[in-house]
Amino acid sequence: MFDTVLVANRGEIAVRVIRTLRRLGVRSVAVFSDADADARHVREADTAVRIGPAVASESYLSAERLLEAARRTGTQAVHPGYGFLAENAAFARAVEAAGMVFVGPPADAIELMGDKIRAKETVRAAGVPVVPGSSGSGLTDAELTAAALEIGTPVLLKPSAGGGGKGMRLVRDEALLAEEIAAARREARGAFGDDTLLVERWIDRPRHIEIQVLADGHGTVVHLGERECSLQRRHQKIIEEAPSPLLDEATRAAMGEAAVRAARSCGYRGAGTVEFIVPGGDPAAHFFMEMNTRLQVEHPVTELITGLDLVEWQLRVAAGEPLAFGQEDVRLDGHAVEARICAETARATGGKVDFLPSAGTVHLLSEPSGEGVRTDSGLSRGTEVGTVYDPMLAKVIAHGPDRASALRRLRSALAETTVLGVDTNTAFLRALLAHPAVVSGELDTGLVDRDAASLLPSAVPDEVYAAAALLRHAALEPSAPSSAGGSAGWTDPFSAPTGWRLGGEPAWTVHHLRIPGHEPVAVRVRGRADRAEVRIGDAEPVSAALRSEGGGDVSGGSGGDSGRALLTWDGVTHSFAHTRSGGSRWLGRDGQSWHLADHDPVEAALRGGAGAHGADALTAPMPGTVTVVKAAVGEEVTAGQSLLVVEAMKMEHVIAAPYDGVVTELDVTAGSTVAMDQVLAVVEPKESAPDGDSPAPSGKPGKPGKPEKGAAR
Repeated sequence: MFDTVLVANRGEIAVRVIRTLRRLGVRSVAVFSDADADARHVREADTAVRIGPAVASESYLSAERLLEAARRTGTQAVHPGYGFLAENAAFARAVEAAGMVFVGPPADAIELMGDKIRAKETVRAAGVPVVPGSSGSGLTDAELTAAALEIGTPVLLKPSAGGGGKGMRLVRDEALLAEEIAAARREARGAFGDDTLLVERWIDRPRHIEIQVLADGHGTVVHLGERECSLQRRHQKIIEEAPSPLLDEATRAAMGEAAVRAARSCGYRGAGTVEFIVPGGDPAAHFFMEMNTRLQVEHPVTELITGLDLVEWQLRVAAGEPLAFGQEDVRLDGHAVEARICAETARATGGKVDFLPSAGTVHLLSEPSGEGVRTDSGLSRGTEVGTVYDPMLAKVIAHGPDRASALRRLRSALAETTVLGVDTNTAFLRALLAHPAVVSGELDTGLVDRDAASLLPSAVPDEVYAAAALLRHAALEPSAPSSAGGSAGWTDPFSAPTGWRLGGEPAWTVHHLRIPGHEPVAVRVRGRADRAEVRIGDAEPVSAALRSEGGGDVSGGSGGDSGRALLTWDGVTHSFAHTRSGGSRWLGRDGQSWHLADHDPVEAALRGGAGAHGADALTAPMPGTVTVVKAAVGEEVTAGQSLLVVEAMKMEHVIAAPYDGVVTELDVTAGSTVAMDQVLAVVEPKESAPDGDSPAPSGKPGKPGKPEKGAAR
């Protein structure tokens, strides 16, 4: 076994690899960019080395800097984790050339399987069934179009390099092929530095099932069962489980044997995953999609049902050890399900849900544990979550004796997960796990996209606004009086925001609050925070009381900067985690979080911004960078026409014209860094255009038939 291993990655996977290294008594070396100087993986490693600025190409993607860090620390082996350089054959060769061991497969295997076109040809020759599609590499746009038309829509465009769903495009309309090919090439080039594409037949309502393989350098290759990865959005997995509820023992064995043949066909060594697409109604008709030549994000579910530490076996195989077991020794025990916690905001527009990257500082963190629950996380309190790297923050995994038990444990664990300071998808995942099709195991890769809107809350609960207003109200209340001067127990009634009036009815104190994506709400409070009447908007007053979870009140001039508060609202008590950040308050409950900012209606009106333009303003749906500008001031545009592209965390979001009109303002250029909700452009509808000659379409007078501002597709 090695004495020192450098982990060439960051976040939760770096923490997870370091955990195994510590258990094995191996010295761990972490690397970090300037953005990660105080990250959890840096603090948990035995040694940490700065490798450059936040820009990935100058830090985590710089083989030269990684190898220099390895040389300086006496590293014997490099573990690449996943993402970044994990599937980069040149990096694997560079590690070996520097006299160190790459903890992964041979560079030739990475190169072969990293080229999806060559990979399909290789495994087909080994007797593994493949998805019908284009053949040959380096196809032009015209050749891709011809292949797609020959297969017949719908088709899937895929980058030949890379993975993770980036650059993939499902095309159902032949007329959109040229546009989608261009977009897929652009994303592939940005993500992988290679815009080579292939096209495959799209299988409607497919299952995504993958087989974990493990191979040593002595000729042994085994499979460790399958993982069901059908719960995806935008081709990105969000929930995975093992084993699949679809497969029987015979199909599992057949797919496992096919995966072993695929691994042998490329001379594989280490841990890898062979991915199959499976028609839901005919699992025996499985087709090879690709092989991931690395550890998978979802590897913990396999670890929990097999009892094997895959990182440990990666290290042992890399050190030259043979596998200590054969296929006949592999046993699957119980069921495991994993949920990926990502920094993102879900926004519903016109029945469609966009999952947009979010950013912020983790001000309060509580992660679950307990029987059958495991959390792999790169988070800690104070973590700065930006838009430079992948949005995945943590994974929560639950194991149980059967599938129903594992699902229940995971839902409970997600309810105990609190991340305040940055939006996450935790509540959405909880709702998805309760979806009837998920509970019954009737999954397919389109389920999330079809039903996402129904899994989002229709409105913010009144008790959320009440709790935030009462915490703010408590912060206005005076601290407990001093006993000096004989004044103990007395407070000047005019100094407290109780609304008390001499000889008159108590007045209301108004708290204006706003949650991003929602209209501002006025919350009126009368009385003390621990015994008050509260009105949400124009609703009837409700009796409410707020106190700390320990039993004391939250008054005294702070409202409680951070902690837990109990709100009794209309006779029902709710528990909230809460923390204050500047002039705003974060609340959390059952995995859901809300960011409530103080709202000054007068200041907002004077400040202008998006509100000054009304619905004509197209705003940034997420913090990021403008990569493409396709319009100019004065240009006439049509509804649905692409105007700009904003990118964050390697995700592109197209900003389109919401209706026929004229671009009257364009406030950004390619390369501009933008904040969420920042105005990018203004499109005035034709009936409001300067020439005034265009007839108004049917619909609402003035600005008819327009979707919400910032409509994108």
